[in-house]
Amino acid sequence: MNKPLQIVMFAILIFAAGMLTANFIDNNTPAKPLPPAGKEIGSGPAIPVVYDLNLPETLTLCGEPMPLENRRVWEMLDREFNITVWDRAQVYMYLKRAGRYFPYIEKQLAKAGMPDDLKYLAVAESALITYSRSNKGARGPWQFMTIAARSNGLRRDGVIDERLSFERSTEAALKNLRRLHDKFGSWSLAMAAYNGGETRLRKSIRAQQTDDYYRLNLPLETERYIFRIAAIKIIMENPTHYGYRLSRNGHYRPDRYDTVKVRLKRPVDLMDLALTLGADFKDLKELNPHFLRDYLPSGRHFVHVPAGLGMKTAEFFNRNATKNPPAELVVSDRVPRETH
Repeated sequence: MNKPLQIVMFAILIFAAGMLTANFIDNNTPAKPLPPAGKEIGSGPAIPVVYDLNLPETLTLCGEPMPLENRRVWEMLDREFNITVWDRAQVYMYLKRAGRYFPYIEKQLAKAGMPDDLKYLAVAESALITYSRSNKGARGPWQFMTIAARSNGLRRDGVIDERLSFERSTEAALKNLRRLHDKFGSWSLAMAAYNGGETRLRKSIRAQQTDDYYRLNLPLETERYIFRIAAIKIIMENPTHYGYRLSRNGHYRPDRYDTVKVRLKRPVDLMDLALTLGADFKDLKELNPHFLRDYLPSGRHFVHVPAGLGMKTAEFFNRNATKNPPAELVVSDRVPRETH
């Protein structure tokens, strides 16, 4: 046998021996166990399981039953509920801010004889952020556009924007919702008109020959609006059921401040007032966000100052009684505000 042929035969024998060895090892090595459920092959920790959270079987909003037996209605609510309930940080902030703002809204709703559920509309509008601004120009906790603000008695000009006053905007929002309810006959339609405008809603009712909100074909934003409010209600009424547990001091408390009624003949610098009171200029600005400048403009106003400084504030204005009529301390109470 010549030498080249010997080399080829040797290589074939080596290859065959390797294949036999590999086959033996493969057949006699125990199989590796599959990874546990919820863990990807080659991954790190197991992926947590996300459970479906069920809607209540029945639901009322502002005392009006939602027809959840209608599958389309149920799915609309289910969509808004899941979008909201899994936005964990946002819901926690809803719950925290509610401690500061809900007591005031609830008190005003009770005084007006209106449904308590309307407080959730403010959550849907602004997440209870009093200085909130939309990309369409709506501002404040109840998200008034300029025209709507003025038509509901709120002042909006270069020096004052009462949309940012929690008390004044709440008063205007409840007055508007009451008027819309009287006009359309239900709270669901009143809230739809608040969101989409009463002219558009009236035209839809006339064209589609139904005044049942759940049967109307409306712009998607308005159709989703009532379901979003309902979803917020479901979660905020029973937060622990959906995994939200705030500590005992987790809620933001309503702030305390004094309110002084003044009638100014000329503007008053807020920094002068702050220095006299020994208060921070920042506190005065945040207590009075509707004053857009660094001064109190001429006219009649309610000025908020840190609790306990109301009488001192009245004295500050009364020292200038020749320039301005006497000031009056009108209330010292828990009044809400949102800090920046």
